[in-house]
Amino acid sequence: MKVWMIGIIAFLAVGSAWAELRLPVVFSDGMVLQRDQKVAVWGWADPGAEVTVSFGGQEKIAKAGKDGRFMVKLKKMKASAEPKVLKITSGTESKAIKNILVGEVWLCSGQSNMAMTVGKSDNFEKEQAAANHPLIRMFINERNVSLEPLDDCTGAWNVCTPETVGGFSAAAYFFGREIQQELDVPVGLIHTSWGGTRIESWSPMASLEQFPLVMESKAKQDQWAANFTEERSKKQYVEAVAKWESAVKKAKANGKKGPKKPKKSTHPHKSQNYPANLYNAMINPFVPYGIRGAIWYQGEANAHSIKEAMLYRDLLENLATEWRKDWGSKFPFYAVQLVNYKKPQVAPVEDTGWVFIRESFLNFHKEVPNAGIAVTIDIGMEKNIHPTNKQAVGYRLAQQALAKTYGKDIVAGGPIYKSMKKDGNKIAIKFDDIGSGLVEQGGTPLKTFAIAGADQKFVAAQAAIVDGAVVVSSTEVADPVAVRYAWADNPVGCNLFNKEGFPASPFRTDDWAPTGE
Repeated sequence: MKVWMIGIIAFLAVGSAWAELRLPVVFSDGMVLQRDQKVAVWGWADPGAEVTVSFGGQEKIAKAGKDGRFMVKLKKMKASAEPKVLKITSGTESKAIKNILVGEVWLCSGQSNMAMTVGKSDNFEKEQAAANHPLIRMFINERNVSLEPLDDCTGAWNVCTPETVGGFSAAAYFFGREIQQELDVPVGLIHTSWGGTRIESWSPMASLEQFPLVMESKAKQDQWAANFTEERSKKQYVEAVAKWESAVKKAKANGKKGPKKPKKSTHPHKSQNYPANLYNAMINPFVPYGIRGAIWYQGEANAHSIKEAMLYRDLLENLATEWRKDWGSKFPFYAVQLVNYKKPQVAPVEDTGWVFIRESFLNFHKEVPNAGIAVTIDIGMEKNIHPTNKQAVGYRLAQQALAKTYGKDIVAGGPIYKSMKKDGNKIAIKFDDIGSGLVEQGGTPLKTFAIAGADQKFVAAQAAIVDGAVVVSSTEVADPVAVRYAWADNPVGCNLFNKEGFPASPFRTDDWAPTGE
């Protein structure tokens, strides 16, 4: 009799678990729904159960499938700053999500420069005091990894106040603030990022099979995983810490700063840099939540070699394409081109991974539909990979969106290389996006231009703005064939801008093989 009763209780427990009405965490108090789109609302209930979804005068009914998942689509809605309640009912269970606005929603992702907070940005005290923006909300997603796509995540919506803004992604917040102020509608920002991560981690696995370099790296990680043991890892970590402590002691004795403490090894398949792990855990849970588009600040982790950096253009298009497929929309995708960073430029041109990944961003901007970049070649810091002027980053991303997505009649960015024409010992460069004209920011002459002949030896060049073009020459090159601009990790002084204050992107007119690795 007791065994029978235990069995009944176990059966009822399993049944009640199935019957629990559950919603993804992104559907929670303070959320923002996308205006002017059919909005998907989904969750889980008892298989076969009828689920009623009510919001803003709409009522939709769905039936949960065999896996318990249900979905309805609300009709298109206008922007609304009036807080509303979303109610979901199934049988005797009911969920009520409060304080919901309708406006513009953007997915904000990348690595540490997207993760960097307002609290670590320029003028925080001033920004904090002014951060009373109840129409701006940010969903902050907690970090997680997974070998398989997950259907939910961990996080919460935060209303923008002086008390909360310090923990907001700075790039995302300053982008969203500009959008909100210009459009005068609520703005929701879904922030999902992880410092030091590669673009492959944010891409679905199947889409990466076309890239041999990525698959070679994955194979090495798989081999490492096959030989990985916790015992060996702990032993290696203890040995590494002992060496580190010795190195720190020696450095202090010499009045120097010691090396960074080593990190514990993680099983490769649990790493945030294993291909698709972050896509599975930190992007897939949001599909198909209604969004207008995505902004992206990443690339530093893929700039360690020229080969990787040159591949990045295709990896970035692949990521944008796959995310768009997931959402069933060719939504806009705007990225941040990497800033000036590291030692100031010495040679006329310096081939590095950092330089070539900037070119990958530039080509993405020029070649991928409904996409663009924010050029930030003027706001970097020599010794800090995390520039603190995130206001400029957010503003420039927002101008791309305001012009290209929202149809504002504004200049969205700086000069983009278009074409070259040789005239004797000079080369004239023409640009797109010159706005109301080209200028030498901070006064003449133009700096960081280089020119070369067929021998591919670049020398520093003279450059001047003439009739809406830049004319480049050098007395050392009688028969020039190529020009480069700001072609270095940190091209200090590069000063080609348009009159609207946007910097020109670094560029080259040639396609010569790199001189470095």
